[in-house]
Amino acid sequence: MPDETLLYCDTVLIGDAEDTWVQYLKDFKQGAVKRKYISSNEQEMVKLDFNCRAFDGKKYNKIGLVQFSRGCKFRCDFCSIHSFYQGKVRQKPIEMIVEEIKNIKEKILFFIDDNIFLDETSAIKLFQAIKPLKKKWACQISMDVALNDKLLKLMKESGCILVLIGFESLNPENLKRMNKTANLKIQNYEKAIQNIYKHKLMIYATFVLGYDYDTKESIDATLKFAIDNNFAIANFNPLIPMPGTALYERLKREKKLIFDKWWMEPDYCYGDSAYYPLNMTPEELKEGCKNARFAFNTYKSIFKRFFGSKAYLSPINSLLFLALNVVSRKEIHRKQGKALGGKR
Repeated sequence: MPDETLLYCDTVLIGDAEDTWVQYLKDFKQGAVKRKYISSNEQEMVKLDFNCRAFDGKKYNKIGLVQFSRGCKFRCDFCSIHSFYQGKVRQKPIEMIVEEIKNIKEKILFFIDDNIFLDETSAIKLFQAIKPLKKKWACQISMDVALNDKLLKLMKESGCILVLIGFESLNPENLKRMNKTANLKIQNYEKAIQNIYKHKLMIYATFVLGYDYDTKESIDATLKFAIDNNFAIANFNPLIPMPGTALYERLKREKKLIFDKWWMEPDYCYGDSAYYPLNMTPEELKEGCKNARFAFNTYKSIFKRFFGSKAYLSPINSLLFLALNVVSRKEIHRKQGKALGGKR
């Protein structure tokens, strides 16, 4: 929303910073700053220096962050990443990633790529290159990798301990509606899950609730599915129409938006519904997601899930599982009902 942003600032940089920030600094020195700087989103990504002074004194979480690629090859209708990059995906040279990781002091890394798998060839090269670095790491993957034993084996050997997967919905009609093509190709979620567990990898599952075929009962079924499958962590998110997405435009045409701009509403809070679902009320969607979050993170659920999968038997996996659940339990209670501006 660059034009909206310009109501509150002098200059807005649109897109990636590699080209826009450099040009902005040049113009600033010359006293000729423009209102907008628009990135081509095609520049080579820069190498990050985690030892630079900008990080001094900062109390970040003890997890190193790495980015191999930007963008996603899929076209889910609710996803702002597709809207931002229009299906384009860029990758850093693997040699650059290796050098970055060597300079990260943390022992556990998270690849922040929206999907680390652009193609099998580049993924294999990456995993082979980072294997000697002896780091433990997590990443986001798409469902099409769940049955690929070759990749999962190599991921585990190179240090992977957890994968984040967007299951989104248990209903195939919802998956069609959101254009979740990778998930539609998997006929059996349980088979995919057990195949990942076979390689001793933990699963962080995310769900988007409130599509046209969802009901109060289907939210309960999704919660049961998550607990029964012993996910390390699970997010139960009410469907949010992000500006610029196909979903937002569709709901706007259908006059289903509660607010034209929910992100500008002072009364809009974390967990609220921003639109009118087809088969439940906005309040029912809000309460269903909240109850699922709270129920998944009870001590009883944490205990059941911990002993329900062999993926948690190793010392590092056990510690990470417990740490993730402690943080998740605290955060969902802290954020629920919190206004975007930080006040309740």
